[in-house]
Amino acid sequence: MLQIKGLKTHFFTDDGIVPAVDNISLTLNEGQTLGIVGESGCGKSVTALSIMRLVQRPGQIVAGEIHLADRGNLLDLSEPEMRKVRGNEISMIFQEPMTSLNPVFRVRYQMVESIKLHQKLSAREACDRAVEMLKVVGIPMPEKRIRDYPHQLSGGMRQRVMIAMALSCNPKLMLADEPTTALDVTIQAQILDLMNRLKEEVGTSIILITHDLGVIAEMAQHVSVMYSGIVVESADVRTLFANPLHPYTVGLLLSIPRMDTIEEDESWLKTIPGTVPSLLNLPVGCRFSDRCTHSFELCRKQEPKLEMVENGHFVRCWLHAPRRQSDRQLED
Repeated sequence: MLQIKGLKTHFFTDDGIVPAVDNISLTLNEGQTLGIVGESGCGKSVTALSIMRLVQRPGQIVAGEIHLADRGNLLDLSEPEMRKVRGNEISMIFQEPMTSLNPVFRVRYQMVESIKLHQKLSAREACDRAVEMLKVVGIPMPEKRIRDYPHQLSGGMRQRVMIAMALSCNPKLMLADEPTTALDVTIQAQILDLMNRLKEEVGTSIILITHDLGVIAEMAQHVSVMYSGIVVESADVRTLFANPLHPYTVGLLLSIPRMDTIEEDESWLKTIPGTVPSLLNLPVGCRFSDRCTHSFELCRKQEPKLEMVENGHFVRCWLHAPRRQSDRQLED
């Protein structure tokens, strides 16, 4: 469905070049969900915006390829051709629905506009389609709610409207950027169940961006872990949770509170020391080396490549690279 090769998206600022996405490659199969996880500032949202070609200046896609099924390389399309793809073949659920929905227009106007443009329907047919999609996402009294302004809806309803808009044209690919942010756990569960159900019914492939590894375990079939603009580990979801290899992935999994390991003191709550480095001043060698408890001399001199260590399991770490043993022997 989607194949990204060597994508680089840089921001050209007065302070220097910021490599927000630095040579990443991803593959998404038809009808599946790819999860992208990592701390804030790791390049997850910029990756999604790059796929949509919505990166604005000073940002620019400087290299790479984004191949969508039947469309070829999206980076080769003209802007008018890309407008036919956005919202029609690729849709996006943005991180915050309150800022994504225009507060001065009713829900009806915002949904009907996209449907009329891409599906070539009349105003009445487009309105009926919009009401139908609101029913699909579980909004009560959709005929009334479609006439509301965004501020008249709850956070969960606004997010459902965004999902309805994203699915209204039956897209091949949906990008979901933190779709459950700021929602309570009950609404979050309903949204995730809705996305899973719609994926099965409509056949849409999903890229799910989130900080929540529990959501990834429930939703995704494949996972890519990003750190400082690069992919540091990639595997199917069962393999990643059962056998995480990169120290950053291990740290993310250990940071999840577990009820069966609670002790009297607070040492049971694990954290990753330090913070994500500035993209203007990346460390030499492995980008995670200054926060890694397993780093050695080679880690601070040369950046490892993303290499396959077992079937379908890729990791960017000298601890698991083929050269590891010989290099460490030389150091000793």
